[in-house]
Amino acid sequence: MKGNSYFYRKLHSLLGVIPVGAFLVEHLYTNYSAYHEGHEGFISKVEWLNSLPLVFFMELFGIWLPILYHGVYGLYVAYTARNNPKQYGYFRNWMFTLQRVTGVITLLFIVWHVFETRVQVALGNVAHDELGVRMHEIISQPWAFAIYIIAVVSVSFHFANGMWSFLVSWGITIGPRSQRISGYVWMGVFVVMSVMFILALTAFAGMDFSQRPMTALL
Repeated sequence: MKGNSYFYRKLHSLLGVIPVGAFLVEHLYTNYSAYHEGHEGFISKVEWLNSLPLVFFMELFGIWLPILYHGVYGLYVAYTARNNPKQYGYFRNWMFTLQRVTGVITLLFIVWHVFETRVQVALGNVAHDELGVRMHEIISQPWAFAIYIIAVVSVSFHFANGMWSFLVSWGITIGPRSQRISGYVWMGVFVVMSVMFILALTAFAGMDFSQRPMTALL
């Protein structure tokens, strides 16, 4: 792997933006609809996504395989990286370390979240219009709600800081000024995404999601 590390790292970086990053933004939009549009709005988004043609292959090649590569190679990078924020104390060194830590948290969370939701749908234990109820059942447990809060903040940071790194490594933000401005922008994105995810979680925790909406029961 060392001989082709440049290629592997570039592929890892690119997949983190397209399609994994794009999927994260879409997933945020769908989940935020739980807060903005209620249970019926959330279900309508879920059903629309699952009505797309060839959705299985779209998810397999556009989401799950890229996430698998990005996550597994990310673990390798985290394991082999030299994290030394205490020794040098540079801000970006701390960001480098947090990127690796949040990457591990994100990967572990994805495995658990997918098992509790998508895998259960595939097994026939949960219908698509019951995913809101399923989320309510999970995060109604205080320990699970706390894990979700930590996870969505970690996911948001990993994406936003990863975008900053992507723009640097691909030669888009070259000078110190452009990198500084980019840092402000993406930390703003991190805050907005975190707030939107947390609002979605509070919606799922509400009694509106304790049972399927009437339109889904008809």
